[in-house]
Amino acid sequence: MSPGHTGVTTAGLFDSREECGIRDVLDRLGDKWSVQVVVELSRGVRRFRELQRALPGGISQRMLTLTVRRLERDGMVSRTVHPTVPPRVDYELTETGRSLAHLIRTLTDWSLRHHDEITDHRVHWDAANPGSGIR
Repeated sequence: MSPGHTGVTTAGLFDSREECGIRDVLDRLGDKWSVQVVVELSRGVRRFRELQRALPGGISQRMLTLTVRRLERDGMVSRTVHPTVPPRVDYELTETGRSLAHLIRTLTDWSLRHHDEITDHRVHWDAANPGSGIR
C-alpha cells in the first residue's frame, strides 16, 4: 500500500451480490455510448437514423445497434417495429430508462455546478504533485 493510500474500500459496505450488481450496471453506463443514447431518447421517440445523427461523435451503425440492443436487454429501451415497407423501427425509453435519464440529468447538473471547483482542485493537486502521472 502506498504511503498516501487510506485503505478505504467498499469491503463491508455491500454484500457480494450487491457489489456485483452495482459493477454490472456501472459497466453498462460507463461505456462510450449508453448514457448518450439514454439522454437523446429522453427527448422522445427516435427512429434509428434520427438517433444515429443526433449522437455527437459519429457512432457507427454497428455500435448503435449493439448499444440499443444492450439497453433493450437491460430493460431501459423499448424497440417497436412497424410493419411497413421498408420496416420502421422506433426506440424509446422504458420507465426504467426514464428514471435513469432523471439521474443522469441530476449528475449533469451537479457536474456543471462543481466543474470550476474540481478544475481548481486538479490544478492545485497537480502543482503539489508534479510528475505523478495522475490524470
